[in-house]
Amino acid sequence: MPSASPGSRHTIAVPAFDGIASFELGTVVEVFGGTGTGPRYDLRVCSPSHEDVVAGADTVVVVAVPDVRAEAPAGLVAALREAHGRGARIVSICSGVFALAAAGLLDGREATTHWQYTELLRERYPRVRVRPDVLYVDGGDVVTGAGNAAALDLCLHLLRRDHGARVAGAVARHLLGPPHREGGQAQVVAAAVGERPGGDGVSRAMTWALAHLAEPITVAGLAARAHLAPRTFLRHFRRRTGTSPLRWVVVQRITASLPLLEQGALSVEQVGAAVGLDRPATFRHHFTRVMGTSPSAYRRTFRTP
Repeated sequence: MPSASPGSRHTIAVPAFDGIASFELGTVVEVFGGTGTGPRYDLRVCSPSHEDVVAGADTVVVVAVPDVRAEAPAGLVAALREAHGRGARIVSICSGVFALAAAGLLDGREATTHWQYTELLRERYPRVRVRPDVLYVDGGDVVTGAGNAAALDLCLHLLRRDHGARVAGAVARHLLGPPHREGGQAQVVAAAVGERPGGDGVSRAMTWALAHLAEPITVAGLAARAHLAPRTFLRHFRRRTGTSPLRWVVVQRITASLPLLEQGALSVEQVGAAVGLDRPATFRHHFTRVMGTSPSAYRRTFRTP
């Protein structure tokens, strides 16, 4: 988490302008400024001309730019460069990525935006490695996200990075959102377990898997619980979730491990075994891929007294 000045809260600046996307802006305000987060952030929504607010923030979230086909405001671009240069975390949601690209912060990096802007982004900024079909890309000091519902996933991901799974999960429950969706999930799919009335075969298989994460789980076994042939199950599952069944299971196992690591009662090896990853090397590998850090480092950061 970027360091706030001594004795102060972590400051988040959000440049706003007339006609800004209200859904994405509202999501940022709810996650970082709502009552669910407590006094953890000092959220400041400001005019793009207030470069001093942007330059002095610990995190800058650019929700959008006034016009994706025009140049980003010069003052905002300069402020982003200055803020990044002194170590602030720079975040974009939806078309806000164009401001980061104009500032040169995405050169040679992977980045994403709403799918309708990906070709334009690639055309205007060829040095950016555009990923068109993910929810968000976390580069550590620079984070980019898609639009609309993916804004909530990105904000909860940042909250989890800063304050752990318990706080992020509480805020997600307050907002009636999913506690964790991996950034690599497809933009076009946001299906959750049991969202279809009465449930269907895929939902039944997913619900069973969530209750049996410590047990061996195979595609054939899930397909049998869904009463579908394995190839048919794979096709329906990918259409529902944007990913494969086994990758989805891995993400659910890592998500289930977070509160166990924070509580500290079990060793890292025991936590891995409790969520079905009983080989320590396998647990560390998948945890690092999903969370961007090791289980031990996560525990040191977020362990609850």
